[in-house]
Amino acid sequence: MASRRRIEDGIAESTLYLLRTGGPRAVTVEAVAGHSGIAKTTIYRRHPNRRDMLTSALAAVASPPPPDPHTDAADQLRWLIDHAVETVDNGIGLGGLAAMLTEDDPEFTTVFRELLVEQRARLTAVIDAAKANGSMRADVDTAKLIDAIVGAYIAEQARTGQIADGWGERLFALFWPAVRPVSGPANGAVIDGATVPVDGRYR
Repeated sequence: MASRRRIEDGIAESTLYLLRTGGPRAVTVEAVAGHSGIAKTTIYRRHPNRRDMLTSALAAVASPPPPDPHTDAADQLRWLIDHAVETVDNGIGLGGLAAMLTEDDPEFTTVFRELLVEQRARLTAVIDAAKANGSMRADVDTAKLIDAIVGAYIAEQARTGQIADGWGERLFALFWPAVRPVSGPANGAVIDGATVPVDGRYR
């Protein structure tokens, strides 16, 4: 069983590496076999085609585990920032994102959009639960909050070619005042003019 898991992990790691570095057209069974050192016959026994291989590799980054039920409001926002961009940051990369927007590889675009629906549903469930229990403001626009986080990530990459140190902390400082419950604690530290809870800086 452990050997089988290592093989699956090796296929997924090579698939994502090729996707991030060369775009979706770089991902073929032959290329994954060459990069991973796993025989094509072994890959085909687990994944009958390229689409299945892509779906399996991307599913892990598109299916974040929910935060602990006892996670406080501030850390729920931190969790959201981390996982909203994970499918690009640790998954398809900017090359994959560009290919999806231009529909350069229709098969890949279909696979990734299907997984985005699942990922977004998981993110939405966390935000809606936080609104329901009072951890976040009830009037937070869930869809726009997710879009704003992802958009900020893409804009940072486009503007500087990288994600600078402290990007997550800056984004947290920007959004926390907007999502913090009105009746929540007012004490905190000030980062770039925004009040951030004293329980710690962005991790």
